[in-house]
Amino acid sequence: MKLSKREKYSIYAAVSFICLFIVLQLILFPLMDKRFHIQKTLQVKTKILEEMLSLKSEYDIIRKKADLLETRLAGRKKGFTLFSFLDRLAGEAGIKDRIAYMKPSTSTKTNGRYKISSVEMKLESISLEELVTYLYKTEISKNLVNIKRISIAKTGTEGESLNAILHVETFEI
Repeated sequence: MKLSKREKYSIYAAVSFICLFIVLQLILFPLMDKRFHIQKTLQVKTKILEEMLSLKSEYDIIRKKADLLETRLAGRKKGFTLFSFLDRLAGEAGIKDRIAYMKPSTSTKTNGRYKISSVEMKLESISLEELVTYLYKTEISKNLVNIKRISIAKTGTEGESLNAILHVETFEI
């Protein structure tokens, strides 16, 4: 079978095109596709790693704070109770005789090993300075006591004395 020059060039071109098509479809495109997937996976994994590092640093900070709180709780005097602590502070601030009531309560957190001890107390006919002194002594103590809620109302005709209801909390081991 004799082919003309033009037919030979057409066959060579068709064979070249088919070979090029096969090389592209079977070798080059899968490699490029795999490279694209690897880059995408690498980006996703890098993002996950950054998030994990961020969460780890956040966890480390929380762990350090928890350890510090644990140390401070362990450093309390034996037999510490919030009720007696607040009563003693009221004596130091000179307002012990104006305590109308103190209601202690304790709740246990379901997911932790700590109990929250709280006391609700009502102070009647105290001055603003006495209240501020008492609040200051309560908040600066090293016993991890904090005032959760406070309600203040003016009393008397001139409104110089106050009634205050405090809700004070602390953690117990």
